[in-house]
Amino acid sequence: MKKIAILGSTGSIGTQTLEIVRTNKDLEVTALAAGRNIDLLEEQIREFRPKLAAVWSEELASELKSRIRDLDVEVCAGMDGLLAVAAQPDSEILVTAIVGMIGILPTIEAIKAGKDIALANKETLVTAGHIIMPLAEEYHVSILPVDSEHSAIFQSLQGGQEKALHKILLTASGGPFRGKKRDELVNIQVEDALKHPNWEMGRKITIDSSTMVNKGLEVIEAKWLFGVSVDQIQVVVQPQSIIHSMVEYEDGAVIAQLGTPDMKLPIQYALYYPERRFLPGERLDFYKLSQITFEQPDMETFYGLRLAIEAGKKGGSLPTVFNAANERAVAMFLDRKIGYLDIPAIIQECMEHHRNIENPSVDEILKTEQETYEFIKNRW
Repeated sequence: MKKIAILGSTGSIGTQTLEIVRTNKDLEVTALAAGRNIDLLEEQIREFRPKLAAVWSEELASELKSRIRDLDVEVCAGMDGLLAVAAQPDSEILVTAIVGMIGILPTIEAIKAGKDIALANKETLVTAGHIIMPLAEEYHVSILPVDSEHSAIFQSLQGGQEKALHKILLTASGGPFRGKKRDELVNIQVEDALKHPNWEMGRKITIDSSTMVNKGLEVIEAKWLFGVSVDQIQVVVQPQSIIHSMVEYEDGAVIAQLGTPDMKLPIQYALYYPERRFLPGERLDFYKLSQITFEQPDMETFYGLRLAIEAGKKGGSLPTVFNAANERAVAMFLDRKIGYLDIPAIIQECMEHHRNIENPSVDEILKTEQETYEFIKNRW
């Protein structure tokens, strides 16, 4: 029986993780954490019977505790709750599926408690990769990628030839606005940006995909996960989302991972690695698949990707500024407070304003995040 804890159990990755638990009787959930959706969290608790549950606010924690008083489940709140879930004694692996830099401290706590990490929270490595990866090595735990693209790279490296890696080919769908120019995006509304052509995702990551900022975050994450330079990562637009990413070796051989757009595959692969299990669902039919096409990303129209590559190359605290500025700008766009093209403009202005810290501590990372938020508040 493999025992897992989940941060972000009511979100897209969290709910799909629990779908995998339903179909595999040798998985047991020991702890769940969610933000504010205690209706769904209560359903999950009653179905999976974890020992521990956490929500963000004390008020919601109190309400949840009252609702499940008939069950033997401990309920906690806030960052202390997330840390408790991360280090829950019985779990072997932590699925980090919460969005944002809030995932840094729980991931560190889980590593120090000897838990393997199934990582779906890209912001943790984007902003603190220089801390997380050495710490995982020190405590002999595995960081197993759950992002579709990073899982594809991880799978393509399973031949054991990491030292012969020459280049990572990180694929992107191009999002709903692929092929458009900047003047065509001026009047884009929230509803337009939420219509991803291939993937079912949460609202924030769907907006990030439309701006290609998400691909920029994935470039920085890949740098840390696979120990490569940003210059060794090439973004390739692959609109059908069939090739999830590729690895080019020193001899020119390219190994790719293909499949239908289904996040349950990388989730299950991370949970059972190195074992592969049967996964119900649609399969690729190469007789019906008419073509797989490739394009170069348009980094002038979608210049958030270019800014991410710049941040990834410079490193230090600049990726934190990039990430924090994007988080706040996307939230403002979803609240209809700014226009669509203001998202990369805000990111650029924040990066230009920031004085980079070369090797930031966790405290400096979190302080940089707050300073970025404050700068946006005063300027926008």
